[in-house]
Amino acid sequence: MLKNVLCGLLSLSTLLGAALTSKANDGDLPKIPREFRSAWIATVANIDWPSKRTLTTEQQKAELINILDTSVQMNLNSLVFQIRPMCDALYQSDLEPWSEFLTGAMGKAPDPYYDPLEFIIEESHKRGIELHVWFNPYRARHTSSRGEVASNHVSKTKPGIVREYGKYLWLDPAEEETKRHSLDVILDVVRRYKVDGVHLDDYFYPYKSYANGADFPDEAPWQRYLAGGGTMKRADWRRDHVNDFVERFYRDVKKENPLVKVGISPFGIWRPGVPEGTHTGFDQYSELYADAKLWLNKGWVDYWTPQLYWPIAAEKQSYPILLKWWVEENHEKRHIWPGNYTSQVGGAGKWKPEEIINQVKATRDIEGASGNVHFSMVAFTQNRQGLTDMLREGVYAKPALVPASPWLSDRTPAQPQLKSHRPYFGRETTVSWESSGSDQVRLWVLYRKQRNGPWDYQLIPAAGETKGSLRLPRDTDVAEIAVSAVDFNGTEGPVARRRF
Repeated sequence: MLKNVLCGLLSLSTLLGAALTSKANDGDLPKIPREFRSAWIATVANIDWPSKRTLTTEQQKAELINILDTSVQMNLNSLVFQIRPMCDALYQSDLEPWSEFLTGAMGKAPDPYYDPLEFIIEESHKRGIELHVWFNPYRARHTSSRGEVASNHVSKTKPGIVREYGKYLWLDPAEEETKRHSLDVILDVVRRYKVDGVHLDDYFYPYKSYANGADFPDEAPWQRYLAGGGTMKRADWRRDHVNDFVERFYRDVKKENPLVKVGISPFGIWRPGVPEGTHTGFDQYSELYADAKLWLNKGWVDYWTPQLYWPIAAEKQSYPILLKWWVEENHEKRHIWPGNYTSQVGGAGKWKPEEIINQVKATRDIEGASGNVHFSMVAFTQNRQGLTDMLREGVYAKPALVPASPWLSDRTPAQPQLKSHRPYFGRETTVSWESSGSDQVRLWVLYRKQRNGPWDYQLIPAAGETKGSLRLPRDTDVAEIAVSAVDFNGTEGPVARRRF
């Protein structure tokens, strides 16, 4: 009797196993959208976080969690977090002091102690969100500063490279010690933290409006250059120093960790009149000494985020016209993820939410552009004029994978091992999967097909785990499951499938 029961159980298990291991053509699976969906988290002047300099540690953490949960709800897949607004640190550093924007006093650590960067990296990765860190390479003091400068601030430890410019302090880009110091700070973070990207914005030489049009006070290094036989014009000499820093920035980050993405978000117009018909009263090439086109042409970035902070209908600064021009300048085929002035919704610019939605659509319509970075996160946490809801229910309704960067790695995650188990008298089937390779998994893509229905998909954060599972009721409508792994470079591996 027992022998017959065991034989029956074995037969059922064998039949079930045969059904579950059948294969099909992967071409019937839905194609997962590839789009960089991000927002800047500005800490300078407490624009986005923390909202005040007097918050407790727990209040600061709660605000970060709210930012992250809002990002998940609206299907963002990355964030750009400012950690060095003025030669200070919103993380534990032996090179620069704690930021006054964090604790109210430069050099003062959080109490109770925590490391905000470590915290947001861990919480971001739990949610499947990339965390990029944003540095200001030259600004040493901002006009919103209120307290005393800490004794270990660069203006105290290396005063010879710091210049007063209007109400700002600025590292002199022409000083070699400036380059070494800023690169040391950046590489220290890349070395110690599991960041997904490093990011610079548009601040190279300062905007002349900061000092009523005065020339930058770099007479000392300029005279040294001339005394050494230098022949360049002063403007070209300044640009050459910024170019040197940008090239070294890319090269040195790649030496430290080839998979960390390098991004820059320059002013959105390279020069007035380029492309033809474009007009602006500002020229970053001659004022910031930033030859942004050169950096993109040379491929000294992995992603390019020109700040296209004008509406689509602007005749002389048209969003799609400018974006198309930058795409055409992308000789090395890097990612083009333009920046959008999303805070103008409900702000001084009185933009309507539809402007941002239409800019996202316009980006999608331009081949060679594959995402957006919104300035800034506060517009989403405040849900200005319902913008967050409109994005979540509209253009961001379905989750997307970050576009892969094949020039950083040619590895492909291994096919997961997919298993299923249902006890003979059980009410549920447990479907489990596990990584079968050595690659770290960022996300699992879980595909499900309903009986007589279409496929759908879900992105599941791996959160450091090498396996996952789900349970299906005995009377499930799920006809088939497929699972694939996505690595930290955004590459999706082959799927494993099971039918029911």
